[in-house]
Amino acid sequence: MMGRLTILAGAIAVAACADGGNAQEGQVSDLPFTKVLVADFDQPWAMDFLPGSGVKMTNMALVTEKSGALWLVDVTNGSRKAVAGAPTAKVAGQGGLGDVVAHPDFAGNRRVYISFVEAGEGGTSGAVLGYGTLNLQGEPRIDNFKVIWRQQPKVTGDGHFSHRIAFGPDGFLYLTSGDRQKFDPAQDLSGNLGKVLRLTHEGAPAPGNPWASRGGVTAQVWSMGHRNLLGLDFAPDGRLWQVEMGPKHGDELNLVVAGKNYGWPRASMGSHYDGRDIPDHKAGDGFEAPKAYWVPAISPGGMIIYDGNLFKGWKGDALVTGLSGESLSRVDIEGDRVVGKTDYKMGARIRAVDEGPDGSLYVLEDGGRGSGGRLLKLTPTR
Repeated sequence: MMGRLTILAGAIAVAACADGGNAQEGQVSDLPFTKVLVADFDQPWAMDFLPGSGVKMTNMALVTEKSGALWLVDVTNGSRKAVAGAPTAKVAGQGGLGDVVAHPDFAGNRRVYISFVEAGEGGTSGAVLGYGTLNLQGEPRIDNFKVIWRQQPKVTGDGHFSHRIAFGPDGFLYLTSGDRQKFDPAQDLSGNLGKVLRLTHEGAPAPGNPWASRGGVTAQVWSMGHRNLLGLDFAPDGRLWQVEMGPKHGDELNLVVAGKNYGWPRASMGSHYDGRDIPDHKAGDGFEAPKAYWVPAISPGGMIIYDGNLFKGWKGDALVTGLSGESLSRVDIEGDRVVGKTDYKMGARIRAVDEGPDGSLYVLEDGGRGSGGRLLKLTPTR
């Protein structure tokens, strides 16, 4: 695969060139935007702009830090206030305070959804989802927080929680649940590990899910066969896209379709870290192949589908952040196809990206394994 862009099983594969760059649409490009520092954080993990009246967003955003802090940030001047009442998270490995997303009717109900990791019995842990009311009278705080969903089963280890949140145009809540580095649960419908889930706003299985007739936790599942799903968003046309970390290389961008199996750990464009091979996706193997994948890995940390107009020609494209890749990738999407990709080298681990009210972009540097991290605003230069 070295030095070319390959079409395989309907996917665009971006492979490293011998000179360290990438080929064709996968080339490393000069930055088409300027970066401006907004605020500093300690290992930030997620952010979400608060809706105002109607669908208009405000300049206020919530930002989580993995260590457990929740902040309300004014992106116009970088001022921030600590938000009290966030759930207490177990902080270890990849776990801690996770995603934060305002309810679609936030202007009416002030509801905010937060994911995090909680400890279980016998050294186990699992991701959790809940919501509370954001009270902005006086010092900001979350009131009446309640848990509405948990990963099942809880297992040992501190990786692959995933727990990204997206609200769909169908009125339901979509949630990612990682395989917890246990491999086989992604193919086991008796639990919700390694899955995309479709829930009501109260955390119950949404009606019409593919395996609803089986009841129990299985009724939550929308798609299966996933690894560590760290980005989830809907395109303007209503399609659901998802990005996940592969094993040793083979990070994936997937178009999520109800009832489909995406193959993990039986198929992957990467290999196990110990060198053992994993069969590549191929036509007729019964699994959904990714629409794009990365070799070498970029370790995606987050993703949005751009819906603005400020970055000309980007509407409907995926913007994928890279941790080990220290990158922001624009993946050119046309309908249900990926037609190209450009990586922008950012010089730091990029954990998350969000779209501002004017169509500008905001990215979170997570600071790596140590402390530190920044919120940057990106605006086009051409």
